Amino acid sequence: MLAIAIVALAAFAAGFINALAGGGSFLTLPAFIAAGVPPIAANASSTVALFPGQIATGFAARDGIAAAAKDPRINAPVLAAISLIGGLIGGLLLLVTPPAIFARLIPWLILFATVIFAGGNAIREDSKLFKLNTAGIYLAQALVSIYGGYFGGGIGILMLAALTLYGMRDIWLMNSLKILLAVLMNAAAVVTFIVAGLVYWHLTIVAASAAIIGGYAGIHAARRLPTRIVKGFVIMIGLILTVLFFVKTP
Repeated sequence: MLAIAIVALAAFAAGFINALAGGGSFLTLPAFIAAGVPPIAANASSTVALFPGQIATGFAARDGIAAAAKDPRINAPVLAAISLIGGLIGGLLLLVTPPAIFARLIPWLILFATVIFAGGNAIREDSKLFKLNTAGIYLAQALVSIYGGYFGGGIGILMLAALTLYGMRDIWLMNSLKILLAVLMNAAAVVTFIVAGLVYWHLTIVAASAAIIGGYAGIHAARRLPTRIVKGFVIMIGLILTVLFFVKTP
Protein backbone atom coordinates (compact mmCIF):
# COMPACT_ATOMS: atom_id res chain seq x y z
CA MET A 1 0.00 0.00 0.00
CA LEU A 2 2.89 2.35 0.74
CA ALA A 3 4.34 1.71 -2.72
CA ILE A 4 0.96 2.42 -4.32
CA ALA A 5 0.63 5.65 -2.33
CA ILE A 6 4.12 6.80 -3.36
CA VAL A 7 3.41 6.06 -7.04
CA ALA A 8 0.03 7.83 -6.89
CA LEU A 9 1.46 10.95 -5.24
CA ALA A 10 4.38 11.08 -7.68
CA ALA A 11 2.01 10.67 -10.63
CA PHE A 12 -0.28 13.49 -9.45
CA ALA A 13 2.70 15.82 -9.12
CA ALA A 14 4.05 14.64 -12.48
CA GLY A 15 0.74 15.35 -14.23
CA PHE A 16 0.69 18.85 -12.71
CA ILE A 17 4.30 19.58 -13.69
CA ASN A 18 3.87 18.18 -17.20
CA ALA A 19 0.93 20.51 -17.81
CA LEU A 20 2.99 23.54 -16.81
CA ALA A 21 6.47 22.75 -18.04
CA GLY A 22 7.46 19.11 -18.33
CA GLY A 23 9.80 16.81 -16.46
CA GLY A 24 7.11 14.85 -14.63
CA SER A 25 8.62 11.52 -15.61
CA PHE A 26 11.54 12.26 -13.31
CA LEU A 27 9.08 11.89 -10.43
CA THR A 28 7.28 8.78 -11.64
CA LEU A 29 10.36 6.87 -12.81
CA PRO A 30 12.06 6.71 -9.38
CA ALA A 31 8.65 6.07 -7.78
CA PHE A 32 8.17 2.96 -9.92
CA ILE A 33 11.74 1.84 -9.17
CA ALA A 34 11.13 2.38 -5.44
CA ALA A 35 8.06 0.16 -5.77
CA GLY A 36 10.28 -2.67 -7.00
CA VAL A 37 9.91 -2.33 -10.77
CA PRO A 38 13.12 -2.96 -12.81
CA PRO A 39 14.53 0.24 -14.40
CA ILE A 40 13.66 -0.48 -18.06
CA ALA A 41 10.15 -1.63 -17.13
CA ALA A 42 9.85 1.34 -14.77
CA ASN A 43 10.65 3.70 -17.63
CA ALA A 44 8.08 2.00 -19.85
CA SER A 45 5.42 1.91 -17.11
CA SER A 46 6.06 5.57 -16.30
CA THR A 47 5.55 6.56 -19.94
CA VAL A 48 2.32 4.55 -20.21
CA ALA A 49 1.03 5.89 -16.89
CA LEU A 50 1.53 9.54 -17.85
CA PHE A 51 0.05 9.13 -21.32
CA PRO A 52 -3.68 9.37 -20.34
CA GLY A 53 -2.90 12.52 -18.35
CA GLN A 54 -1.28 14.04 -21.43
CA ILE A 55 -4.40 13.30 -23.46
CA ALA A 56 -6.58 14.85 -20.76
CA THR A 57 -4.47 18.02 -20.60
CA GLY A 58 -4.44 18.15 -24.40
CA PHE A 59 -8.23 18.13 -24.38
CA ALA A 60 -8.28 20.86 -21.73
CA ALA A 61 -5.85 22.91 -23.84
CA ARG A 62 -7.62 22.29 -27.18
CA ASP A 63 -8.23 25.99 -27.80
CA GLY A 64 -4.52 26.72 -27.42
CA ILE A 65 -3.66 23.78 -29.69
CA ALA A 66 -6.04 25.08 -32.37
CA ALA A 67 -4.49 28.55 -32.17
CA ALA A 68 -0.93 27.18 -32.26
CA ALA A 69 -1.76 25.06 -35.31
CA LYS A 70 -2.58 28.28 -37.21
CA ASP A 71 0.74 29.93 -36.33
CA PRO A 72 2.44 30.81 -39.67
CA ARG A 73 5.92 30.27 -38.23
CA ILE A 74 5.45 26.49 -37.95
CA ASN A 75 3.88 23.65 -39.91
CA ALA A 76 1.93 21.85 -37.19
CA PRO A 77 0.87 18.81 -39.30
CA VAL A 78 4.47 18.10 -40.34
CA LEU A 79 5.70 18.50 -36.75
CA ALA A 80 2.93 16.13 -35.62
CA ALA A 81 3.96 13.48 -38.15
CA ILE A 82 7.62 13.82 -37.19
CA SER A 83 6.71 13.46 -33.50
CA LEU A 84 4.76 10.25 -34.14
CA ILE A 85 7.54 8.64 -36.20
CA GLY A 86 10.30 9.84 -33.88
CA GLY A 87 8.48 8.50 -30.83
CA LEU A 88 8.21 5.09 -32.47
CA ILE A 89 11.93 5.07 -33.30
CA GLY A 90 12.81 6.09 -29.74
CA GLY A 91 10.59 3.41 -28.24
CA LEU A 92 12.20 0.72 -30.40
CA LEU A 93 15.67 1.98 -29.46
CA LEU A 94 14.83 1.53 -25.78
CA LEU A 95 14.13 -2.14 -26.42
CA VAL A 96 17.45 -2.83 -28.14
CA THR A 97 19.93 -0.28 -26.77
CA PRO A 98 21.62 -0.29 -23.33
CA PRO A 99 20.60 2.99 -21.66
CA ALA A 100 23.86 3.64 -19.80
CA ILE A 101 25.58 5.80 -22.44
CA PHE A 102 22.44 7.77 -23.21
CA ALA A 103 21.80 8.29 -19.49
CA ARG A 104 25.11 10.14 -19.20
CA LEU A 105 23.92 12.63 -21.82
CA ILE A 106 20.61 13.39 -20.14
CA PRO A 107 21.74 16.12 -17.68
CA TRP A 108 23.66 17.87 -20.47
CA LEU A 109 20.63 17.76 -22.77
CA ILE A 110 18.33 19.22 -20.13
CA LEU A 111 20.86 21.91 -19.18
CA PHE A 112 21.25 22.80 -22.87
CA ALA A 113 17.47 22.98 -23.32
CA THR A 114 17.01 25.15 -20.23
CA VAL A 115 19.70 27.59 -21.36
CA ILE A 116 18.12 27.81 -24.82
CA PHE A 117 14.68 28.44 -23.35
CA ALA A 118 15.93 31.07 -20.91
CA GLY A 119 18.09 32.83 -23.49
CA GLY A 120 15.58 32.51 -26.30
CA ASN A 121 12.93 34.38 -24.39
CA ALA A 122 15.28 37.34 -24.11
CA ILE A 123 15.44 37.61 -27.90
CA ARG A 124 13.11 40.09 -29.56
CA GLU A 125 10.34 38.47 -31.60
CA ASP A 126 11.38 40.28 -34.78
CA SER A 127 15.01 39.21 -34.43
CA LYS A 128 16.44 37.01 -37.20
CA LEU A 129 19.14 35.64 -34.91
CA PHE A 130 18.99 32.25 -33.21
CA LYS A 131 16.02 31.05 -35.25
CA LEU A 132 16.04 27.79 -37.17
CA ASN A 133 15.12 27.53 -40.83
CA THR A 134 12.53 24.99 -41.99
CA ALA A 135 15.02 22.12 -42.33
CA GLY A 136 16.49 22.93 -38.91
CA ILE A 137 13.04 22.91 -37.31
CA TYR A 138 12.22 19.48 -38.73
CA LEU A 139 15.59 18.03 -37.73
CA ALA A 140 15.31 19.43 -34.21
CA GLN A 141 11.80 18.01 -33.81
CA ALA A 142 12.98 14.60 -35.05
CA LEU A 143 15.79 14.50 -32.47
CA VAL A 144 13.49 15.66 -29.67
CA SER A 145 10.87 13.07 -30.64
CA ILE A 146 13.36 10.19 -30.66
CA TYR A 147 14.61 11.33 -27.25
CA GLY A 148 11.01 11.50 -26.01
CA GLY A 149 10.22 7.96 -27.15
CA TYR A 150 13.47 6.59 -25.75
CA PHE A 151 13.50 8.17 -22.31
CA GLY A 152 11.35 11.28 -22.04
CA GLY A 153 12.96 12.83 -18.94
CA GLY A 154 12.78 16.60 -19.35
CA ILE A 155 11.07 16.26 -22.74
CA GLY A 156 8.77 19.20 -21.98
CA ILE A 157 11.78 21.44 -21.38
CA LEU A 158 13.38 20.29 -24.63
CA MET A 159 10.21 20.91 -26.64
CA LEU A 160 9.69 24.37 -25.17
CA ALA A 161 13.32 25.14 -25.98
CA ALA A 162 12.79 23.92 -29.55
CA LEU A 163 9.63 25.99 -29.94
CA THR A 164 11.61 29.00 -28.78
CA LEU A 165 14.10 28.39 -31.61
CA TYR A 166 11.18 28.02 -34.01
CA GLY A 167 10.34 31.64 -33.22
CA MET A 168 7.41 31.21 -30.80
CA ARG A 169 7.18 33.30 -27.62
CA ASP A 170 3.57 33.00 -26.35
CA ILE A 171 3.91 30.56 -23.45
CA TRP A 172 0.27 29.41 -23.63
CA LEU A 173 0.51 28.54 -27.34
CA MET A 174 3.92 26.93 -26.80
CA ASN A 175 2.63 24.87 -23.88
CA SER A 176 -0.45 23.78 -25.83
CA LEU A 177 1.55 22.68 -28.87
CA LYS A 178 4.06 20.97 -26.59
CA ILE A 179 1.25 18.88 -25.08
CA LEU A 180 -0.03 17.83 -28.52
CA LEU A 181 3.41 16.83 -29.79
CA ALA A 182 4.17 14.97 -26.54
CA VAL A 183 0.95 12.97 -26.91
CA LEU A 184 1.89 11.95 -30.45
CA MET A 185 5.49 10.97 -29.72
CA ASN A 186 4.46 9.06 -26.60
CA ALA A 187 1.58 7.29 -28.39
CA ALA A 188 4.03 5.37 -30.55
CA ALA A 189 6.27 4.58 -27.59
CA VAL A 190 3.30 3.47 -25.46
CA VAL A 191 2.16 0.95 -28.09
CA THR A 192 5.72 -0.37 -28.36
CA PHE A 193 6.07 -0.84 -24.60
CA ILE A 194 2.67 -2.54 -24.25
CA VAL A 195 3.36 -4.97 -27.09
CA ALA A 196 6.77 -5.76 -25.57
CA GLY A 197 5.09 -6.62 -22.25
CA LEU A 198 7.11 -4.13 -20.19
CA VAL A 199 4.21 -2.51 -18.33
CA TYR A 200 3.45 -3.26 -14.66
CA TRP A 201 -0.29 -2.68 -14.92
CA HIS A 202 -1.31 -2.78 -11.23
CA LEU A 203 0.83 0.27 -10.50
CA THR A 204 0.44 1.90 -13.91
CA ILE A 205 -3.36 2.14 -13.65
CA VAL A 206 -3.10 3.84 -10.25
CA ALA A 207 -0.47 6.26 -11.56
CA ALA A 208 -2.49 7.02 -14.70
CA SER A 209 -5.56 7.99 -12.67
CA ALA A 210 -3.54 10.30 -10.42
CA ALA A 211 -1.72 11.86 -13.39
CA ILE A 212 -5.02 12.78 -15.07
CA ILE A 213 -6.18 14.65 -11.96
CA GLY A 214 -2.82 16.38 -11.62
CA GLY A 215 -2.82 17.30 -15.31
CA TYR A 216 -6.19 19.02 -15.11
CA ALA A 217 -5.06 20.95 -12.05
CA GLY A 218 -1.86 21.97 -13.83
CA ILE A 219 -3.47 23.10 -17.08
CA HIS A 220 -5.92 25.35 -15.22
CA ALA A 221 -3.03 26.81 -13.22
CA ALA A 222 -1.13 27.44 -16.48
CA ARG A 223 -4.09 29.44 -17.85
CA ARG A 224 -4.28 31.73 -14.84
CA LEU A 225 -0.67 32.31 -13.91
CA PRO A 226 1.16 35.32 -15.43
CA THR A 227 3.45 34.47 -18.35
CA ARG A 228 6.64 35.46 -16.53
CA ILE A 229 5.79 33.16 -13.61
CA VAL A 230 5.15 30.18 -15.89
CA LYS A 231 8.38 30.83 -17.82
CA GLY A 232 10.27 31.19 -14.55
CA PHE A 233 8.77 27.92 -13.35
CA VAL A 234 9.92 26.20 -16.56
CA ILE A 235 13.48 27.45 -16.05
CA MET A 236 13.45 26.44 -12.39
CA ILE A 237 12.25 22.91 -13.24
CA GLY A 238 14.96 22.66 -15.90
CA LEU A 239 17.70 23.63 -13.45
CA ILE A 240 16.39 21.26 -10.77
CA LEU A 241 16.22 18.39 -13.25
CA THR A 242 19.75 19.17 -14.41
CA VAL A 243 21.16 19.02 -10.88
CA LEU A 244 19.23 15.86 -10.00
CA PHE A 245 20.27 14.03 -13.16
CA PHE A 246 23.91 15.03 -12.65
CA VAL A 247 23.74 13.68 -9.10
CA LYS A 248 22.10 10.40 -10.17
CA THR A 249 24.24 9.81 -13.27
CA PRO A 250 27.32 7.70 -12.50
